[in-house]
Amino acid sequence: MGIPAWVWFVIAAVALVAGLLLLAVDRTREGSRNRERMRWSDLRGWQFVEEDERLVRQWSGGALGYFRAETAVNVVVGSTFTADGRRPVFVFDIEADGQIPAVVVAVRCNRVHPVLVELWLASVPFQRADMPELLGPVGQRYAFADDPEGARAVITQELVDAADALGGDVGVAWLENEWVLASVAPQAGPSRLERLLRDLGEIADIVDPFDEEYPAAGRHWQPGQSEQPGLSTPPPSGPAQ
Repeated sequence: MGIPAWVWFVIAAVALVAGLLLLAVDRTREGSRNRERMRWSDLRGWQFVEEDERLVRQWSGGALGYFRAETAVNVVVGSTFTADGRRPVFVFDIEADGQIPAVVVAVRCNRVHPVLVELWLASVPFQRADMPELLGPVGQRYAFADDPEGARAVITQELVDAADALGGDVGVAWLENEWVLASVAPQAGPSRLERLLRDLGEIADIVDPFDEEYPAAGRHWQPGQSEQPGLSTPPPSGPAQ
């Protein structure tokens, strides 16, 4: 005996309602994240941009390549102090396939790093099609680089110790172009992001001490900029800690 048509109708209706509820929850969560990030940006005297698809094109490694990021949303642009001085920063959610898999925090150095270096937690399934070459375990993480010989000069014990201190919710930290970046779980709030900014600032000081002399990096993207960003110094910001 077949199942009556009304049973299928009820099942379809329940599935539709469940789907709408999940969509509403996702939108509520995204709206809450947006407002929280905006309030944090205002508190720091930084700039906030709801979306910018050009920003994620500046990097291809780490979480950006792993998740195949399509655009950056809830973008915060500013600068913060490290032991060596003030450094420009970005904080943004990456969006891929309609989802937000991670938050990326980036701190700018004054020079372009000669190699791409990625430091992945061993617990993360980090493989992707265009993965850099595996160097092996370094502390609590696995190191990958596009130039193994060059990377060995960059990966010092001081850098390894600083990367180990980032925390188990930071799936990957990496050096690319003139930036130190890391990705953290999407539910990370302002207090967690503040700590991660400080930790990345320490790493930036390790790989890019201000007392060295080298050519300055190029011009930096600014919110609303119509041309391809060049990533140099962000616009002046208000007080920052």
